[in-house]
Amino acid sequence: MSENHQTFMREALKEAHKALERDEVPIGAVVVIGGRVIARAHNLTEVLSDPTAHAEMQAITSATNAYGGKYLNEATVYVTVEPCPMCAAALNWAQVKRVVYGAPDSKRGFSLFSPSLLHPKCEVVAGVMEQECSSLVSDFFKSKRAK
Repeated sequence: MSENHQTFMREALKEAHKALERDEVPIGAVVVIGGRVIARAHNLTEVLSDPTAHAEMQAITSATNAYGGKYLNEATVYVTVEPCPMCAAALNWAQVKRVVYGAPDSKRGFSLFSPSLLHPKCEVVAGVMEQECSSLVSDFFKSKRAK
C-alpha cells in the first residue's frame, strides 16, 4: 500500500473525528492535488440539517473554490468510507482523477451500481486503512443503539 495513501487517509480520519465530535456520522474527506491537501471536510448533515452535506460534497465545494474551477481532473479524493451514489455522481461531474476510500459500504456504497457512477477515467483504490475507518463508524452506531 502506498505510504502517500496512508498519509492522506490519516488526514481524512482527522476530519472524521471532527464529525464525531459534532455527533455526526464520522466520515471525513480530503482532496489532494500535486501532493498537497487543497480541501478537507467532514459530514455536516446534522449541523446543517441538510441530507446532502456529506463529507465528499463539502470537500468538492471547498476544492473547486480553492482550485478555481469546477473540474478536479488532477485530484485524488480520500474518504474514510466508500462514497454513496449521490457523492459518486458528484465526483463524476467534478471529473475526479482518483477516489481512495477506507471502509466499504455494503448497504449504500456506489460500487453496488453498475455501470459505475464514477467518471469512466476515475481510478478507485479501496481498503486503505480499512480497519481504522470501519471501526470509527461501527463504534459510532453501536453507541447510538446503546442509548
